[in-house]
Amino acid sequence: MAACEEDMDHSPEEKSEQIESHPDIDGGWGWMICLASFLAHVLLMGSQMALGILYVEWLEEFNESRGLTAWVGSLTIGITLIVGPIIGLFVGTCGCRKTTIIGGLLTALGWVISSYATNVYYLFISFGLTAGIGSGMAYLPAIVMVGQYFKKRRALAQGLSTTGTGFGTFIMTLLLKYLCAEYGWRNAMLIHGAVNLNLCVCGALMRPPPFSSSMQIENQSQPKCAETPQKEIPTSDQVAHAIDIDGIEEQETSKEEETKSLSPEEVSEAGNKDGDKREVLFKERYPLRILKTLRQLANILKKSFWKWYSSYFGTAALFSNKVFICFVFWALCAYCSFVIPFIHLPEIVKLYGFEEKDDKVPLTSIIAILHIFGKIFLGLISDLPFFSAWNVFLVSNLIMCVCVFILPLMHTFTGMAIVCAIIGFSSGYFSVMPVVTEDLVGLSNLANAYGIIISANGISALLGPPFAGWIYDVTGKYDYSFYFCGLIYVIGIGFLLLKPCLQKQNDTESESKQAIEALNVHHDE
Repeated sequence: MAACEEDMDHSPEEKSEQIESHPDIDGGWGWMICLASFLAHVLLMGSQMALGILYVEWLEEFNESRGLTAWVGSLTIGITLIVGPIIGLFVGTCGCRKTTIIGGLLTALGWVISSYATNVYYLFISFGLTAGIGSGMAYLPAIVMVGQYFKKRRALAQGLSTTGTGFGTFIMTLLLKYLCAEYGWRNAMLIHGAVNLNLCVCGALMRPPPFSSSMQIENQSQPKCAETPQKEIPTSDQVAHAIDIDGIEEQETSKEEETKSLSPEEVSEAGNKDGDKREVLFKERYPLRILKTLRQLANILKKSFWKWYSSYFGTAALFSNKVFICFVFWALCAYCSFVIPFIHLPEIVKLYGFEEKDDKVPLTSIIAILHIFGKIFLGLISDLPFFSAWNVFLVSNLIMCVCVFILPLMHTFTGMAIVCAIIGFSSGYFSVMPVVTEDLVGLSNLANAYGIIISANGISALLGPPFAGWIYDVTGKYDYSFYFCGLIYVIGIGFLLLKPCLQKQNDTESESKQAIEALNVHHDE
């Protein structure tokens, strides 16, 4: 009884301190999770940001318009991000490890079957849909797991893990370029599909957080408090099961007594008959066991679905947070400005005639290299006490928006390289984005909230590059594509600037609710 009272005295703050003091939190196996997330970013986002190499090959192979061909890469990137909320349901039901492994298999399958494409529409299904869904299943767990294992060093860990996007873009651009030149784009996709099977290894490293398993063990090992004994009324299934067990035990004991008085030949014949009876009994009960397992699985899925649904549309749902809604609108507007350069810059360089002289250092690789340093640097300063993660995030967005407007004004490779370097460094705000999301909605809602954010990013990535290609087909220039995307980006930043006003409004509403509740309590007394 005393032990129970001590457990009851533990406050949530003390439990959180126990979690943070675990050796795997902010260290230990947490760094393996960071490594697994890093490799997942290399394989997933790095490959997608290098699709500009394949985009040029598809234009020459299928002779379709730039707007239509750009849909292939946009579908892959967009679906990877759009399926975030649905993948959140998978993560809640199956866990991060199984979800990542299944996603790795689907991603590899999409790359392999795309190598046999006969037209662009085939690629829409094989590459855009199949590889996109698989990438989405592996991408969200890579973000969520880092947030579960790191508390004090969260921004740094997210920054280090998401630098895989920059490393991957640099590596995969060179790899795809080499493979396309040596073996053709079809064999390049086949080889790259085999490389993506390493996502299954990343998933195998994502074991559940230590505090979840330790909590279960602790609950099982705790002594139960003294309670008044209650008589349980057995169900009909339990009664039938007990009768079956008693009957089987009586049959076994009677059979043992009979076999003592039998000869060896009679014992073997009796054993064969018993084996036949057991086989018949097994065949009768096996379908019942399958039905029972299916019923348990259905109950688990039902509970997970309602938990997932209530987190989005319940009374304390994410969409009741006005600041978070503005954050979602920013995500809808901003991400296309980051994706468009990776899809269209290889062809822009070719159109400007830079390819023969400056082909050794692709502009996308320059963005990728500076993207790495930007994520680490911005993640480091966001963890400092005198820097706000939100302010770092906002300033980085403003710098990147200005660069999007300046990029089409550059007509020399050096000028474009400088602007691309600034875009790459300022786009390091992606390492701060999970931290900002968690600050807005809390750790318990991070998986679902981040799923919504990357889903909004996916819609932006889905529509941006094809629209940019369509503008080129109409005007013959990519300049207007960047100007339009920059204008959309400005609108997205405008939603971020609404945060102080909405935050004050939320604070006043909460204070008024507390005052009303206090008056009601005083009136009741």
